[in-house]
Amino acid sequence: MNRFAALFIFIICFSCNEDYKPKPKAELRLEYPEPKYAPDNLKLPFTFDKNLLANKTTLKSIPSTTKSYGVNLEYQTLKGTIFLTYKAIENNPKNLNDFLKDAQKFTLEHTQKADEIPAYPYENDNRKVYGMLSEVKGNVASPAQFYVTDSVNHFLTGSIYFHAKPNYDSIYPAAQYLQNDIRRIMETLQWK
Repeated sequence: MNRFAALFIFIICFSCNEDYKPKPKAELRLEYPEPKYAPDNLKLPFTFDKNLLANKTTLKSIPSTTKSYGVNLEYQTLKGTIFLTYKAIENNPKNLNDFLKDAQKFTLEHTQKADEIPAYPYENDNRKVYGMLSEVKGNVASPAQFYVTDSVNHFLTGSIYFHAKPNYDSIYPAAQYLQNDIRRIMETLQWK
């Protein structure tokens, strides 16, 4: 028994020659390609510049009493999608009020999980584009939503979704990248 104990102590003492060195702290570094934009080639009542990283675009008609379209800009490398929904106001102020209420209600539904929701108004009188971009901070399903309108004929909403469980720290870089694309959509939007 003494031989086994001596052998065990010998193995423990002389088996590891290297000193333990803790690994240095590191942070995740995500780099995305510089965005390259081109005008969309969709047959819609509006045009905008689309990031070429959005490698799949789906267009669908939404059945309703008004002209409505859904456009999905899918970013497969980011595992995220910008969902756009267009609705025709048809010179009906009640439609505009209903659309505005729905867009604002959609953002406010995130208040239970959101840490804060800063909103950034947008206005371009030359192109008659008026709206709001809301950044939803926290572990929420959609980290950003927006709406724009000309107040007479057109209304467009959009939101970002990721194909992953919401974790604000993990998706933050990708969410910022897609928010910049939303800003670009708002800034280049032209009604037909």
